[in-house]
Amino acid sequence: MSARILVVDDVPANVKLLEARLSAEYFDVMTASNGTEALALARRAECDIILLDVMMPDMDGFEVCRRLKTDPATHHIPVVMVTALDSPSDRNRGLEAGADDFLTKPVSDVVLIARVRSLTRLKMMTDELRMRAITSLEIGMQAPERTAIADAGKGGRILLVDDRQSSYERLATILAAEHTIDVEPNPTEALFHAAEGNYDLLIVSLDLNNFDGLRLCSQARSLERTRHVPILAIAEAENSTRLLRGLEIGVNDYLLRPIDKTELLARARTQIRRRRYTDHLRDNVQNSIEMAITDALTGLHNRRYMESHLATLAEQASTRGKPLALMILDIDYFKSINDNYGHDAGDDVLREFAVRVRKSIRGIDLACRYGGEEFVIVMPETDLHVAGMVAERLRRSIAGEPFAVHKGTKRIEVTISIGLTTLEQKGEAVADVLKRADTALYRAKHDGRNRVVSQAA
Repeated sequence: MSARILVVDDVPANVKLLEARLSAEYFDVMTASNGTEALALARRAECDIILLDVMMPDMDGFEVCRRLKTDPATHHIPVVMVTALDSPSDRNRGLEAGADDFLTKPVSDVVLIARVRSLTRLKMMTDELRMRAITSLEIGMQAPERTAIADAGKGGRILLVDDRQSSYERLATILAAEHTIDVEPNPTEALFHAAEGNYDLLIVSLDLNNFDGLRLCSQARSLERTRHVPILAIAEAENSTRLLRGLEIGVNDYLLRPIDKTELLARARTQIRRRRYTDHLRDNVQNSIEMAITDALTGLHNRRYMESHLATLAEQASTRGKPLALMILDIDYFKSINDNYGHDAGDDVLREFAVRVRKSIRGIDLACRYGGEEFVIVMPETDLHVAGMVAERLRRSIAGEPFAVHKGTKRIEVTISIGLTTLEQKGEAVADVLKRADTALYRAKHDGRNRVVSQAA
């Protein structure tokens, strides 16, 4: 697993030591001797993880971390503080500044590499989501970084899996000050509970009686509903080997007993903030996909989607020897609606028209806004006779009830003309089918509108 690590330390010997350790594991290593240089390198997106010393002359590591985590350009980069400071207050100060972990010198090679690998996996996943979400920004959606920076990481839903009553009562009391806590003392039920609970964080004790806590963590990572939920493991200090194994199978963070109250809250907030950030990225990706294929006004598919999907439907129909019906619909005298009642009224008509279309067709049918006041409906496995009945039913649905506009203060009569045809010949070009339907639509409009005209292949 290759990644570019930025080592920030003003002591050359420390830099060389970390560089040698990381290079031996095939990581690419960059170095910076002060905070200003580190911030510049990070802003140029030249690193995947930052190993940051605390005691530096120009700017201490706490301030560097704070600036990294409050800058939208560097907020997502994992930061591990590596320092000789070992008091709980120093560790908590680093976590409060936004550090993903706080390792005390001298750091075991095994611990260091395990943590770097764990954060590398997390960074790569986040980078993939960020790349996919770039389109969201181009179409006007809000970037999630500023929301993430402002997020205090509180108000999360946490599932605590611990079968020692004295332990889970203390932990639940601490966490309840900032979050909603559910406790599951039965580890065999924990996975079902986690899958149904929509949690922001799972906290799992690795010292469960007669149950392997790491297996539970592994199962949570393999289950679709819990795959992206961060896991915070808790273990006794002598179980460091199991914790390192946990990092390999997907545990996000860990704590050693006895648990420091402030550190527990800080690590929980960090994981919840990151969960919300990645969820926001996923939502942006999903929304951008939907916006790319959907007409914003009507909620129907757009022309781009129709043109790509129609070819697939036509190929399937030809392969299976099944008919495929296609109709083009045009709202009659739509320009006069805009001229007489305003464009807001025209938008009201288009939205209501889309609602009536959906009610008149099947789930497997494809309804699209073709452009302006023209729409296309594609009906798989439907012959010309059945499609004609559907088209006539839709025509009556539109003409039979006036359309409410201007928030219901006015109602206007609307009719449509429909041109209908089918794909009957194997291998026929989609463009020819559309042209035939368009010709039928022209005849419907020429013959007086508010009618359905069919044209066979």
